Amino acid sequence: MAAVKVYGMPLSSCTARVLTCLIEKGVEYELIPRNLAVGEHKQPTFLAKQPFGQIPVLEDGDLTLFESRAIAKYVAYKYKDQGTDLLRHENIKESALVLVWTEVESQQYNPPISTLVYELLIKGMYGMTTDQAVVDAQSEKLGKVLDVYKARLTENKYLAGNSYSLDDQNHIPYTYFLMKTSAASLINSRSHVKAWWEDISSRPSFQKVLTLTQK
Repeated sequence: MAAVKVYGMPLSSCTARVLTCLIEKGVEYELIPRNLAVGEHKQPTFLAKQPFGQIPVLEDGDLTLFESRAIAKYVAYKYKDQGTDLLRHENIKESALVLVWTEVESQQYNPPISTLVYELLIKGMYGMTTDQAVVDAQSEKLGKVLDVYKARLTENKYLAGNSYSLDDQNHIPYTYFLMKTSAASLINSRSHVKAWWEDISSRPSFQKVLTLTQK
């Protein structure tokens, strides 16, 4: 059995972030599904691993981690000498830029895009009504972030430079779901951003994660 265990579900954006990273780094893992519908993530045995009752959780031997971005960074660092160099660890300047853009994803990109996915996709799955005022406000916020991306990607193939890295990868799950909504126009209307998205989303690592959602 694989030493690395992941508790979660592939359809979860945060679980997908971790799985994509593990596959990109060529790390064997065991996926242990958690059924959120019946509250498995709120049971005492799971809360002992993740006190906030959220997925995913990664176990690597006697180490237990939660928070998907932290897990991905750990995986990228521990296995830096195999698979794709997601941290650009051999070049301090490139590595610093990876850290900058991972923070941009977390602090600038994720808040509006996660809200849009919730309003335009998740609410509909549960028979809830979309709040158009929220959609309009968050679309404007995300558009401003994407204008920064547009300028950056006009000069570079990827956000931190010309090599695919952790910051690009962290964008994939939520953007995938956004592209299933009317807000996909925010990406498609910016040619350099669209090209970047088509590039990173077509990587074999993420495509393999998508196959897991179909099982």
